[in-house]
Amino acid sequence: MNAVRKVRKVWRGTPTLEGAGVRLKRAFGYQHVPELDPFLLLDDFHSNDERDYIAGFPWHPHRGIETITYVLHGRVEHGDSMGNAGIIHSDEVQWMTAGSGIIHQEMPKGPGLLWGFQLWANLPASHKMMDPRYREVKSGQTPEISVEGGAKVRIICGELNGVKGPVRDIVTDPEYLDVRVAPRSEFLHTAKLGHTVFAYVIEGKGYFDQGRDPYAYEMEGANYFDFKRNCLIGPESLILFDDGDQVKFTTADEAVRFLLVSGKPIREPVAWYGPIVMNTQEELRIAFEEYEKGTFIKSGKGKS
Repeated sequence: MNAVRKVRKVWRGTPTLEGAGVRLKRAFGYQHVPELDPFLLLDDFHSNDERDYIAGFPWHPHRGIETITYVLHGRVEHGDSMGNAGIIHSDEVQWMTAGSGIIHQEMPKGPGLLWGFQLWANLPASHKMMDPRYREVKSGQTPEISVEGGAKVRIICGELNGVKGPVRDIVTDPEYLDVRVAPRSEFLHTAKLGHTVFAYVIEGKGYFDQGRDPYAYEMEGANYFDFKRNCLIGPESLILFDDGDQVKFTTADEAVRFLLVSGKPIREPVAWYGPIVMNTQEELRIAFEEYEKGTFIKSGKGKS
């Protein structure tokens, strides 16, 4: 018998200053580990003001994780120690596996609206020191399908109705979908038992489980009382689900758009400082020592 996942917790993004001075909303981060295992962090950068983002993220290292950048509007210039360089445009994705070590920069380009997301996914100990890998997904390479009930789904990673996203062969078996549900419609989606599943609302409002019982949730941050009164969840809200093999989304008079992300938990110790995530404090110490000595980069391979 299918079990629709219930909402475990909902919270709002927190204003954060990152990089060389980029203003963004942090949907979740260090304080939520290991609640969203294997995911570590989700940032929402969204501004029409060039001063909020133009300083960007100058050269910095990563090890032990994957960073997934999804740009809805605008441009972000990328360069890295493997020799990859280019610009991520609207509706494009950069999936970077840092593995044993990569040094890169991400520099937004103005003027005008910049809107996108960066998700960090952890790597298990067996893959922390794998060769780094960089994948570009250009506009038009991500399939978008209409599904029964009134939803349109863009598939970045994972499979829906026999259609696979362009990013494959990821160790934590992730799914990354951009979902739009029309007004007075429903989207019922299969979820793998035991996998972590969360949604992040981009636009509009919707109901995020079958029961629509707001008193069953724990709400953190702003709009707590509004949420209790009508249980419609709106933009910049992160919804974490309990276990089950389905997730259900419905709308009232307004459409909703959200990211739907899932992955297989790693269930290993997390030692995290800045841009590097390992399993032990000793591994962290070694990583930063190597960075200082110039021995951080282990492989120059990795474009696919």
